Amino acid sequence: MTALLSWLRRDLRGAISLGFLAALTLLAVLAPLIAPYSPTAQSVAEMLAEPSGAHWLGTDDLGRDVLSRLLHAIGASLYASVLAVAVGAAIGIPIGFVSGFVGGWFDEAISRVIDTLLSFPGIVLAVGVTGALGIGLTNGMIAVGIVFSPTLARLARAQTLVIKHELYVDAARCFGASPWRIIRRHIMPNAIQPVIVQLTLLLAMGLLAEASLSFLGLGVQPPTPSWGAMLARAYSYMEIAPEQMYAPGLAILFTALAFNALGESLRIALDPTMRRR
Repeated sequence: MTALLSWLRRDLRGAISLGFLAALTLLAVLAPLIAPYSPTAQSVAEMLAEPSGAHWLGTDDLGRDVLSRLLHAIGASLYASVLAVAVGAAIGIPIGFVSGFVGGWFDEAISRVIDTLLSFPGIVLAVGVTGALGIGLTNGMIAVGIVFSPTLARLARAQTLVIKHELYVDAARCFGASPWRIIRRHIMPNAIQPVIVQLTLLLAMGLLAEASLSFLGLGVQPPTPSWGAMLARAYSYMEIAPEQMYAPGLAILFTALAFNALGESLRIALDPTMRRR
């Protein structure tokens, strides 16, 4: 805890981004209590209403309060990001560590699979996997996690290829340590720092992927609110009510920037050469 507070005092960018994300998480938890209206309550008389005292951010095409839907959508958007990164980490990181440590034909085969998956555009591959698994937020984020896994596998493999030739790894091997023990006790602790930074950056990409899939109708399904789905509905009325796009668009923008800023701050904090510079 002391180290965390010391880091936040030194790095204003990291403190602001972490504070923003913490506040966002708190808003997601308190959304049912602080939202002025139900996110699904409709009012035919107030469709596409401009911002006012009754509706601070206006209403959408079905007369639903935009602020209430924006607050309730925080949970879905953060859940989507975390789920996608968790799936990608669970698949890609172990494969990368094992592939880099074992080497030989196994490493060559895994590398070719990784290169093949990375050659596909990410959103196209995510759409294809979502089509196979079924439409929905969870299935969509599992698909995005599968898309993320080659990136994490390649990074973990690259770190392992360097670390496995260090003297302390050779010493552990000479003392009879099993391959699994070497990976668990020596490879992973020393290779995980850049992976942690990459996970933080992928949270931003997961948020954008959820927004993209929901925009295409493959993510969160109505009437459940999500920032991407709100943006998709607002797009249809952009010419007559452009203000409908501002709230979800800015929410996605600032949250993605916070994830990226946190990742950059972690990269500097965990890299001694960058920290000295």
